[in-house]
Amino acid sequence: MPAYLALVLAVAAETVGTSALQASQQFSRFWPSVLVVVAYALAFYLLALTLRTIPVGVAYALWSGLGIVFIAVIGALVFQQKLDLPAVIGMGMIIGGIAVIQLFSAAATH
Repeated sequence: MPAYLALVLAVAAETVGTSALQASQQFSRFWPSVLVVVAYALAFYLLALTLRTIPVGVAYALWSGLGIVFIAVIGALVFQQKLDLPAVIGMGMIIGGIAVIQLFSAAATH
């Protein structure tokens, strides 16, 4: 599996797991709690595959940055959690940082 595909799938699994964590209501609901464990296990497995090719710092920057943005959007759309202007600006900066890594960093494998 190509490293960046594994990383995108890892971020997706982590996003599902974190969304399920909110839905589990502190692990008091069974099926969302099961989904948390399965999704996080898959996410970490896929992240481990990614680390065969992509340096850990770059992979983690992409993982955490994309995860923050995806979870914030899901929180706003699904859980009606409000985002204020500083939050939106900060997430824009995160996306900008990801773009800089991908476009200009020699540490990022292309």
